[in-house]
Amino acid sequence: MEDVIKVKNLSKSYGNLKAVDDFTFLVKRGTVFGLLGANGAGKSTTIDCVLGTKKADSGVVSVLGMNPTTNRKELFEQVGVQFQESHYQENIKVGELCEVTASLYKKPADYKSLLGKLGVADKTNTLVQELSGGEKQRLFIVLALIPSPQVVFLDELTTGLDARARRDVWQILSKLKADGLTILLTSHFMDEVEALCDEICILEKGKAVFCGTVSEAISQSSCDKFEDAYLWFTDEEGIDNESL
Repeated sequence: MEDVIKVKNLSKSYGNLKAVDDFTFLVKRGTVFGLLGANGAGKSTTIDCVLGTKKADSGVVSVLGMNPTTNRKELFEQVGVQFQESHYQENIKVGELCEVTASLYKKPADYKSLLGKLGVADKTNTLVQELSGGEKQRLFIVLALIPSPQVVFLDELTTGLDARARRDVWQILSKLKADGLTILLTSHFMDEVEALCDEICILEKGKAVFCGTVSEAISQSSCDKFEDAYLWFTDEEGIDNESL
C-alpha cells in the first residue's frame, strides 16, 4: 500500500523549547492515522510542518510525493484541512462561504450534498456567527472536504458535537476512507480513535512514545483498555504549552 505522507526525522524548536523531536512516521493511502498526545505534546506543530505552514528545523516531509513547501499550490489542490480553532468571516452565510471555498479549486465537491451528509443542509442561508459550536464544527469539516481531497487533516473533528452527531461523522469518514480518502486526525476521544484509526502515534513532549495499532498499544502496555494504554504511554498532567 502506497505511503502518501512520509515524515522522517522531523524536528522543530521554539527558542529553547523542542516542540517536535526527531519524529518519523508514515501514513498509507486509504487509511486513518491518529496523531495523539496531551495538549502541548507537539501535534499541532507536526501538522503545521507537514502542511508547510511552518518550516521545520530539520527533517524531510513528503505529501502525495510533493514537498509541502515548494509545491504548496499543487499540494493544496489535493489536500483538505480542518483545524479546531478555524476562523472564518462571521458575517457571511454558510452557502456563500461554501461557494467561495469551492471557487478556489478546480474540481470541488458538491457542497450542498456535503452539508446534507453533515446534518447542516438547513443552515445554507444562516450567518456563520449564528451557528452553534457544534454546527460550526460540522461546517468546518464540510469546508475541508470541498476540495475533493486525496488527503484530509482533521484536528479534534468532533469537539462540540453530541454523541449521535459524533457517530454520524464517524460513519461519513468511514465511507470516505472506503472510497480511498486518506485521513490524518487528532483527537482526545479514545473511543473515536478506536473506531476510526488504522494506525496511531502517541507524542509526549515532542517525541514519539508509541507508533502502531490500537491493539498493539494495548498489548505493549499490559492494559485491558485503550484509554488506559494511552495514559500508560503518556502523562497528560503538567503540560502547559497547549498550542504546540
